[in-house]
Amino acid sequence: MKKIILLLGLGFLFAHATLVADDAVARGIMEKVDARDDGDTIEQDMYMILIDKNKKKRIRDIKSYAKDYGEDEYRVLFFKSPADVKNTAFLTYDYDDPNKDDDQWLYLPALKKIKRIPTNDKSSSFMGSDFSYFDMTDRDLNDYDFKLLKETKVGGHDAWVIEAIPRNEDVIKESGYVKTIAIVRKDNYVVIRMINYMKNKKRKYFQVTKLHKQDGIWVADEMVMVTKKGKRPLHKTILQFKNIELNKPLSDDLFTTRRLDKGL
Repeated sequence: MKKIILLLGLGFLFAHATLVADDAVARGIMEKVDARDDGDTIEQDMYMILIDKNKKKRIRDIKSYAKDYGEDEYRVLFFKSPADVKNTAFLTYDYDDPNKDDDQWLYLPALKKIKRIPTNDKSSSFMGSDFSYFDMTDRDLNDYDFKLLKETKVGGHDAWVIEAIPRNEDVIKESGYVKTIAIVRKDNYVVIRMINYMKNKKRKYFQVTKLHKQDGIWVADEMVMVTKKGKRPLHKTILQFKNIELNKPLSDDLFTTRRLDKGL
């Protein structure tokens, strides 16, 4: 299973690639991040906590599933509450082929309509959170130059600090990011922190705040994304994961557009 922030939070959002990087050491680290075992399927309860600049909270209860199909990964989220988002569903087909665009669909129960997310909308906010639609899929290593900036310690663990720069304007336009800094733990190849730099001088700060090892696989219990302009926080999203089950059989029917409007 590929590494995605939303569902596991412990990898980086980059798919495997074969091009030679400007910094071979940094690219080699990111390839090991991608190769880290994170299971073939995952089922979990997710709580999305949205906190605005006035510290007002909104909590969303979500059920999430993911399953590998060869080198591709399919993921689906079903929103259970509150009432304004109940029965909303989101499906992603994350393809390993760098020449194939990932597919995303959002079911909106109020309109009784399944909307396909176009490429030019992927930098926009996902369901009012600090995560974008682009953040919900893996990035292609071929689209970035990597550089190992330094070594550091995070929470008492040795780590690498790696810079990722998009290779062209198309990548910047789709992602909304002009640069990303990732901090990778040396002991488990988990991306524990990340800073995404945006054109509008905003930054999005990501951190895995709680994690544990389950059946030999590192999984996240909690992660945070904060959007700031300068030092001023604009919005914060906390994702909490509970009742995590790995490598259990999941029906293929879960991962189809026809299932989105049926719900759980």
